[in-house]
Amino acid sequence: MQPEARRALHKNYHDYHYGFPIHDDNELFGRLIMEINQAGLSWETILRKEKAFRNAYDNFDIAKVAAYAEADRQRLLADAGIIRNRLKINAAIENAKAIRQLQQEYGSFEKWLEHHHPKTLQEWMKLFKKTFRFTGGEIVNEFLMSTGYLPGAHAPNCPVHTEILKTKPMWAGK
Repeated sequence: MQPEARRALHKNYHDYHYGFPIHDDNELFGRLIMEINQAGLSWETILRKEKAFRNAYDNFDIAKVAAYAEADRQRLLADAGIIRNRLKINAAIENAKAIRQLQQEYGSFEKWLEHHHPKTLQEWMKLFKKTFRFTGGEIVNEFLMSTGYLPGAHAPNCPVHTEILKTKPMWAGK
């Protein structure tokens, strides 16, 4: 990838996605998949593969992914466009099932997150470890920062920080 294209990829994510609240359950699930798959890799690798992830995981449709069977696991393991890691693929499918349960109990994945807010990172980590698969501390921290539940995505002097505050992220309070 050319340096200009790399900068554009990072700038787009930094300026329009990172730290902004997500209110769509499928997109929240998609971000969780992306964060899980980033473990051990660069975020740039994941950003370059985002379209392939969307295609492979039915546009992050929670209900569809929760219903994946062994044939789907094999399809994903054979898909060179995504990260072909059995643990990460199994985590996506099992986490979709867990989110379906949360949706039944709380109305949505977002409402479950809001129900448990505010928490410290350590409290969030404990909750995620109890609820989901393949969610270590860095994954949980980045997922929550990148979706507006924990502060720290941008420094206060970053112009994007001001834009994020306009969206009323959970960490900023009411």
